[in-house]
Amino acid sequence: MPGGPNAAPVQTTAPAQRRGLRSRWSATRHFADLVAAHGDRTLAAGQGTRPGRARAVDGGYLLSGSGSFASGLHHATHIHTAAMVDTGEVRVFTLPKEQVSIVDDWDVMGLRATGSVDYRCEDVFVPAEYTYVATTTEPRLGGAVFRLGLANFASLQHVGWALGVGRRLLDEMQAVATARTGTRNAGVDTAEFHADYARAEATLRSARAWNMEVWADVEATLDRGEHLTADQETLLRLALHTATTAAQDVGRTVYQWAGTTALRSGDLNRVFRDLHGGTQHVTSGPAVRHGCGRRLAGLAPGATWVFLDLVDPAS
Repeated sequence: MPGGPNAAPVQTTAPAQRRGLRSRWSATRHFADLVAAHGDRTLAAGQGTRPGRARAVDGGYLLSGSGSFASGLHHATHIHTAAMVDTGEVRVFTLPKEQVSIVDDWDVMGLRATGSVDYRCEDVFVPAEYTYVATTTEPRLGGAVFRLGLANFASLQHVGWALGVGRRLLDEMQAVATARTGTRNAGVDTAEFHADYARAEATLRSARAWNMEVWADVEATLDRGEHLTADQETLLRLALHTATTAAQDVGRTVYQWAGTTALRSGDLNRVFRDLHGGTQHVTSGPAVRHGCGRRLAGLAPGATWVFLDLVDPAS
């Protein structure tokens, strides 16, 4: 992948995730047609946070616009992208990546290996059969997990990333501490470091425990054949935000105590940069936290989540 050793295992699952979503939310025959050329190597990459535009025509849509953060697009076979249709609904479109222009502009501080490049297209015809309404939670194929919907499914991936990068940072700090203990003026032999490391462990483990609780409740709901409530969707978003901020707190502690090891090129330096790339993601942005607070405070009793926005009922 672009960036060589800067691989981010959770981030690179995105194309495979989207392939699964596409197969579940599209008719079986049309999905079989779509994957015929590439078989098990059929992968889709794209984004939906900045929708393009589409115009309904006979048999499908003319798709235009540009997208960013298409992680894994260089390795994908298809684009999976959202657009606002002239009818007023947002749909997700799947098309061969050869039908878009890739803008190879992923020159970033962290998460370099995700290759999250931009892309654009103009009036590309997409058959209606290769689209679906972006907010759907009724899959055509697959198990209960695909009733999560796009935004909630993505949240699950980002939780894994946040908890994983936080754990890796603590593991790297432990290696640094083991190497330095007993040396002259070693900070890792101070009570202050011991307390800070303990607090970092507690912070990350607490975030993980709460996420496990929230997602166990989500899983049980889906297994019963039910859809998530607005409160459940609120908690899973807030749990993701908590995991992300926990990883940030861990990163600050590790960078402080790792000294010049974190400054120099190496695994710790790379993971620290990846941390600060991933924490910029919109799924953990302040608007999501504000919506969670409004719902949990009882100030939005009839509101529902539409992607990352808490939307009040129409008056």
